[in-house]
Amino acid sequence: MGEVMSIDRRAFVAALVAQCPDALVVTGLGSPSYDAFAAGDRPGNFYLWGAMGGAAAVALGLALAKPSRPVIAITGDGEQLMGLGALATAAVQRPDNLTVVVLDNGHFGETGMQRSHSSLGLNLVAVAKGCGIEDAVVVREMDGVQAIARRVNAKAGLALAQVIVAADELPRALPPRDGVYLKNRVREHLGLAPL
Repeated sequence: MGEVMSIDRRAFVAALVAQCPDALVVTGLGSPSYDAFAAGDRPGNFYLWGAMGGAAAVALGLALAKPSRPVIAITGDGEQLMGLGALATAAVQRPDNLTVVVLDNGHFGETGMQRSHSSLGLNLVAVAKGCGIEDAVVVREMDGVQAIARRVNAKAGLALAQVIVAADELPRALPPRDGVYLKNRVREHLGLAPL
């Protein structure tokens, strides 16, 4: 049996955000935030701290509020597992401009690398499809980033990509942690007054 290859998540995230320069990006707790920040901080990035399970829901709200902008939720398998209901709500709302990217290393990286449900048999793509997200795919190779970026930029409909990434512990690149600052930065980027 051949060796199972996994994608370098930091390289994948860097390529995705580089190919989607107009996208608003909401990142989940931990590694997705570190990876997006390492790819280059942007005023349209909203890093979630302490909101495990909330990335897809926050991205959904942003996609509904700003339908002219592509929105990407970049989250991990553990974080998305805590917010499965957001997939059902997104499927009911059906925003054309939302793509949920789940960086799946099969572990809860922020709490000690315990195995997550996705490494124990849970099929995230089947769950997404069961919720009504018809465009749900598994990405196992780095070149899959181009197809995701094309969909994001075209606002081609609600989609979920489960990206199989290596369970590596990479150096942390820590984005700002001030939630009010981050919220107001995104609002200013969108031409809205701070709150």
